[in-house]
Amino acid sequence: MPQAAAGKNDFSKGAVWKNILSLSIPLTVAQLVQLCYNIVDRIYIGHLPGASSLALTGVGLTFPIITVITAFTNLFGSGGAPLCSIARGEGNEERAKRIMGNSFLMLVATGVVLMVLCEVFKKPVLYLFGASDDTYPYAAAYLSVYLLGTIFVMIGVGMNSFISAQGFGKTSMLTVLVGAVINIVLDPVFIFLLDMGVQGAAIATVISQFVSAAWVLRFLTGKKALFRLEVRSLRPDWRLIGRITGLGLSGFTMSVTNGLTQIACNRMLGIFGGDSYIAIMTVLNSVREIFMLPLNGITHGSQPVLGFNYGAKEYGRVRQGVRFTTAVTIIYTVVAWIIVMLIPGVFIRMFSSDASLLENGIESLKIFFFGFFMMAFQVSGQAVFVGLGKSRQAVFFSLLRKAIIVVPLTFILPYIGGLGVTGVFMAEPISNFAGGLACFVTMMCTVYRKMKQEELAHNSAVK
Repeated sequence: MPQAAAGKNDFSKGAVWKNILSLSIPLTVAQLVQLCYNIVDRIYIGHLPGASSLALTGVGLTFPIITVITAFTNLFGSGGAPLCSIARGEGNEERAKRIMGNSFLMLVATGVVLMVLCEVFKKPVLYLFGASDDTYPYAAAYLSVYLLGTIFVMIGVGMNSFISAQGFGKTSMLTVLVGAVINIVLDPVFIFLLDMGVQGAAIATVISQFVSAAWVLRFLTGKKALFRLEVRSLRPDWRLIGRITGLGLSGFTMSVTNGLTQIACNRMLGIFGGDSYIAIMTVLNSVREIFMLPLNGITHGSQPVLGFNYGAKEYGRVRQGVRFTTAVTIIYTVVAWIIVMLIPGVFIRMFSSDASLLENGIESLKIFFFGFFMMAFQVSGQAVFVGLGKSRQAVFFSLLRKAIIVVPLTFILPYIGGLGVTGVFMAEPISNFAGGLACFVTMMCTVYRKMKQEELAHNSAVK
């Protein structure tokens, strides 16, 4: 292992906030560019001449399936990376290698299975999710091509977490930058120049995903990595896979419940508002991604630092990291909420020039984003649970906000007092308040308080 790099990436030394920012800033930049990667397709598709609204609705109907792919990526990527950081903090590099190898093995195997299953059951699933005869052709055209890149996206995103876990934040950022730039350049070529529409957008995405995956594998098998992805570390260790899966269930559950929420919203909006409101929800989810990506950057950047110090029993430094992460996320979400409330029309126009969609979309956006600042408590609490390997708590609070609060409210609220589509959009802010507070208060009263006690006990023993 390169000793100079190992010393540089020792998170038990130096200011905690600097260590977090050393990973978070590159990750945040990467996440902001990832914004373009994720939504540039929708921006171009939303301005297709003649059928922009139907095309945007069709692509929106594929989100639950894409979310399932993301869920399995999180299961093994986000599950393995924090364990890898903890193993590094403990000085157990061999275990860290085996965690990375087993995560890679599961990502590839699951990617193949998902690609086949999603293609086979594509039509009935899309109609179940709210497709109509008008929107299905657009959804099917996009999804059929996108599925060809399933393995690439799972490797590119899932294994990139291990680059961050080793302390190479800038390299992790470049993984996203390379794919995003390629996607942005190729999108207009395939969509407009070659006149391939939504299918062209999917082709551009698959190509960019392939390049990102190749970039990640080149680094993790190269000389710069602290520990490399090797063939011998790919042997299945079912006990280790169980630990990876247990911790990854948090990210998996969050993604799956996001998919369930999208399905529920599309179904209810189709009943009470029709295809145009499904298009609006596609836009709102895209705007939400814009503002969630920096949050993901800071929380994902904090997890390797928290996990490393937790493994090294530096509990005081872990608590410093928790306080810093919470403060930054609160400040950011308050500013983001104010911006959305002041200029909602700007964000709607990014995705569509349809006059009726703009008018209805602005009001829906204001409801959907009400109290967005409460997301700070959800993401910071979740970051601590995941970073410290607290899988049960992480999974529970992932389920609470979406599956237990949002999905039932999405089906119930539209029928109360004639709320209709307004009720669908109200479910999100209600869950932000209830789920966010529950997650953060529990984290502070359990994990944070316990670390304070352990820190005092350690200091007493040293004296």
